[in-house]
Amino acid sequence: MTRSIHQDSPSTTMAEFLRTTERERLRSLVEADVEVACQFHADDFQLITPNGNSLSKEEYLDSIVSGRINYLVWEPETIAVRLHGQMAIIRYQAQIEIIGGGQRRPLRRYWHTDSYEERNGQWQVVWSQATEIK
Repeated sequence: MTRSIHQDSPSTTMAEFLRTTERERLRSLVEADVEVACQFHADDFQLITPNGNSLSKEEYLDSIVSGRINYLVWEPETIAVRLHGQMAIIRYQAQIEIIGGGQRRPLRRYWHTDSYEERNGQWQVVWSQATEIK
C-alpha cells in the first residue's frame, strides 16, 4: 500500500499533518515496508542511535531489510511540533521493543527528536536521534 506524504487537506493543521507523517513513518519501519519508509527519509538522512552510532539512510534501511534491526513495537506518545518555514522539529517519548543485533530488547522508553524539511513539496525526516530513558 502506498501512503501519501504530501499534505492533501488545507484544513489539516501543519502540526497535525507532521504528527500523522511521523506515525506513518514509524508504522512503515515496524512493518519493515522499506519502499514506503524510503519516501519518508531524505537522501541525506542521518540517525544517531541510543548507543551513539551514526547511520545513513542507506545503512538504516538496509538494517531494516536484513533484519539486523527489527522493530516489534514503536508507540509514540504526544508528539510536540515546532515549525519554522520549511523546517520542523518534532519530539516525543515512545515505547519501543526491538530485536537488534540478534538480541531481543524488551519494551523500553526512549526520547526521540526528529528534524523534518519540506523538499519539493514533501516533508521528509533529515536528522533523527534517540535517547533511552533509564
